[in-house]
Amino acid sequence: MNKAFVREPEFDGKAYCPHCGSLGSAVSEATLDHHVQEEVRSRMSDAAWFCSFMKCDIAYFDLFESRVSVEELRSPVYPKDADAPICACFGFTIEDLEADVSDGTPTRIRELLAKSKSDDSNCRVLAADGQCCMREVQRLYMMRTGG
Repeated sequence: MNKAFVREPEFDGKAYCPHCGSLGSAVSEATLDHHVQEEVRSRMSDAAWFCSFMKCDIAYFDLFESRVSVEELRSPVYPKDADAPICACFGFTIEDLEADVSDGTPTRIRELLAKSKSDDSNCRVLAADGQCCMREVQRLYMMRTGG
């Protein structure tokens, strides 16, 4: 069949990391501006995705094959750096999570949940993937408690 009559598939909004193949999370311009070093930011389009695979060296990518490596970020981000706070808004760390696991009660997680619902929360900009950390915090807690 002649290619002139073949219809290109519609873009569904999903983008996969060109380095590791993981499904990316769409991020806003504000997220990119906050996390990417200024001299590197100019080579990225405004429509970009975050690769959350912790072992991948790529942090952000776009559909024009531009990439931002982990080393080109302004500061370490979770999950690329396990020592970075899981919650960029309120500084909740793996140590906080481990303390809740040790205590047998998710006190700190409940406090974080309340804060995440407040006006002080700015996940769209501060979180590397532009999303609230609560799903990841709960997943990690359940994994550690066997729940």
